[in-house]
Order: sequence, then C-alpha cells, then structure tokens
Amino acid sequence: MRLSEQATVPGAALPVAAFKDHLRLGTGFADDGQQDALAEGYLRAALAAIEGRIGKALLQRGFLLVLQDWRDPAEQPLPVAPVVEVGSVVLVDATGGRQSVAATHYRLVPDLQRPRIGAVGVLLPPVPNDGHIEIAFEAGFGPNWSDLPPDLAQAVFLLAAQFYESRHEVGLGEPAMPFGVMALIERWRTVRVLGGGR
Repeated sequence: MRLSEQATVPGAALPVAAFKDHLRLGTGFADDGQQDALAEGYLRAALAAIEGRIGKALLQRGFLLVLQDWRDPAEQPLPVAPVVEVGSVVLVDATGGRQSVAATHYRLVPDLQRPRIGAVGVLLPPVPNDGHIEIAFEAGFGPNWSDLPPDLAQAVFLLAAQFYESRHEVGLGEPAMPFGVMALIERWRTVRVLGGGR
C-alpha cells in the first residue's frame, strides 16, 4: 500500500494572521514577511503531526492510494478520513495498461473512523495479475480553516505555538506532544484493533 498527497494545503487556507495573534507577535517589524513564513511553517508542521496522530486529513485535498490487491474482495478500507468523494478507481495491468472502473461498480461508505469503498453487487472488480489498483479520493473536513472542528483547530494552534517556542532549543531530541494537545485530539483518534479489521 502506498498513500500520497496529490496537492499540499494551500497557504491561503492557513490562518497565519490568527496564529500570529495567538502568539501575540507584534506588528510593524521590518521583517514581517519572514514572520509570516515562519508562522506558516509551524502551522504546517503541527497540522501534519496531528493528522498523523489521528489518521484524519484536517483540510480537504486529494490523495492517491496504490494497492497491490483488495484487502477484502467485498470492500476496501481507506487509510484517511473523512473521505468526501472517490474520484476514480483504476486497474493497472503488468504492462501499464489502465482500465477505469465505472462508478456503478463501487460506492463510498462514509465513516468518520473507517471510510471504505464497498462493492455494488457481490465483489469489487478483480485486479490484473502482477498489476495494481489506483484509488484517487478527496479527504478532509473542508477546504477552509473554519470547516475544522474547534477542538482540532485549537490543537493545531497549541502544537504550532510549542514548535515556535522551542525553535531555538537544540539537542533535546523530539519533544513529546503536549498534554493539552493530546486531550483535544483524543476523541478523534482511530483505535486500531484486530490488525486493522472491521
């Protein structure tokens, strides 16, 4: 399995000004542009850390999932939630030939913890020998910062502020995620049991 982002979160979707207010950074400095770039970098780092911890995309963007075979012939779990839509499912054979699967052969089963593609009928289409599957989908709570649940937005701010405050510390290793952040994201974490089964 290989999951890749098809696009990064656009800078315009990140609340740089609000984060600077959260940090109470002064204005009027000659190098305001550099402060904006730093604030955006810390927001992106915090966003990535929290998304990795809870298994969810916070801001909506495209993903591509490449599989060697279906995990279950009747349905395929998707590794990121919440999934907004499945754009395409493509079967690729050993020679690189591509065959799009008609949307009438599968359906999105939306779930905040374990979204999946389910077969329409009995089984998903068979994967060609030595081939693979490519699933393009959109995931995230929405394209704008205001679409995030308030607790997750606050967790990103708190973690980004921690990164900002410890930016000059070196040689201390990787700091643990702050307790306040953990408390805010706990209810959003996906609990994996039975080897990721249903």
